Amino acid sequence: MELLTAAGLSSAAGLNAYIPLLVLGLLNRFTSWVALPEGWGWLSNGWALGILAVLLLIEVVADKIPVIDSVNDALQTVVRPASGGLVFASGVGAQTVAVADPGNTFGTAAWVPLLIGAGIALVFHLLKSGARPLLNLGTAGVAAPVVSTAEDGTALGLSLLAVAAPVLVLLAAAALAVLLVVGVRRLRPRRSGTAT
Repeated sequence: MELLTAAGLSSAAGLNAYIPLLVLGLLNRFTSWVALPEGWGWLSNGWALGILAVLLLIEVVADKIPVIDSVNDALQTVVRPASGGLVFASGVGAQTVAVADPGNTFGTAAWVPLLIGAGIALVFHLLKSGARPLLNLGTAGVAAPVVSTAEDGTALGLSLLAVAAPVLVLLAAAALAVLLVVGVRRLRPRRSGTAT
């Protein structure tokens, strides 16, 4: 179950880096639904939640404006996978990696959950950021706010689903991936003519 929760959270991070982090932090702080493992308590700290809320607000606004959304996606190529790694590692109960001996940082398997989560988030991020310019071009930017709102809603729903019903996460993440792949294929310009 922990793996499904972690996979759902990191998938959501590929769409919006800050929503799954906020969901985990808020649920840990104000409910009994989430009990973050030792070493992840900083995620429910008031300062961390405040900073995440401000970053989420910036992300939500920037992602609704055509052209700026593509610049934002380029910047988020680092942030979303990092967020995915963090939520995956916290979801499976991994301890945070302390770099007391830099030469031995990768000597243990503590970094593996971070890498897995980053990979999952990166896949969803690349699908999202690949579709957005095509969508903006095809609709003259009119669809950007609508699609962005749907992505934010999906990230929130997937994050909550990962915590409340992790078994359904696999189905939801697979459906989302298929939807994104089909969307990218439909938006890609068709090549005219045939090779002779």
